[in-house]
Amino acid sequence: MEEKPDRYMVPGLVRGLNVLKLFTPETPVLRLSDIAKALGISRSAAFRTTYTLTEMGCLLHDARDQSYSVGAGVLRLTYGFVGAREIPEIAQPELEALRNRTGWSVHLGVLDGTSVLYIVRVPALPGDMSIVQVGRRLPARSTTMGRVLLSDLTEEQLIGMFRADSSSAGLEKGRTMLELLAQARADRQASAIVHAGDFEAGIVSVGAPVRDLSGRVVAAINATSPNRPDTVKAAQGPVKDDLVRTAQRISRLLGFDAS
Repeated sequence: MEEKPDRYMVPGLVRGLNVLKLFTPETPVLRLSDIAKALGISRSAAFRTTYTLTEMGCLLHDARDQSYSVGAGVLRLTYGFVGAREIPEIAQPELEALRNRTGWSVHLGVLDGTSVLYIVRVPALPGDMSIVQVGRRLPARSTTMGRVLLSDLTEEQLIGMFRADSSSAGLEKGRTMLELLAQARADRQASAIVHAGDFEAGIVSVGAPVRDLSGRVVAAINATSPNRPDTVKAAQGPVKDDLVRTAQRISRLLGFDAS
């Protein structure tokens, strides 16, 4: 007997999720015909689905060759599973050890649109100069963790993300998209990002990436301290080195193999 379709299922949503599942590290770019063939649907049905996903920021459409790739909107979908559970649990002991070695406040954050969302905070002992609490969002383009997270995105993803964001977390007045892209290109070559009073006066901060099994940057960690000549020197030397090693250990625990 033929099974009756589940009346509670939403066909359009199922189709959209199935489209997203087609994109893998081996097939990062697909054309409309590829999607229609893989799902066994008409080109018009595939077009409606990809159009919706593109408008939602989950796909990027390249009009030059009529192809699609995964957009930054998918990052929001992955945060609920990865960011809220696995990463904080694995990272917490390493972050506490980093705080104990350096005496600096330590944080872990993930990308949420054009903001960095703080999901772990390990305050310095004694006292804490950190201005952020768990759940706080700060502009990604002007914080160390945010810049680390943005540097892993493609230029197409960055352009789409910031053009779609009209909030204060987006591009500040007087700053161009070209400047943002140039900063991201430079940040990709750095093992860590150092700020000394750049975002918050009186605070020095250094941030580094956390990668998952695929090598994608899924989170960032930073260490912050009062901005003094000795802490600026440490941020550019021993604290930076310790932070990078800590990020690498967390990445290995998440399955990343740098070799």
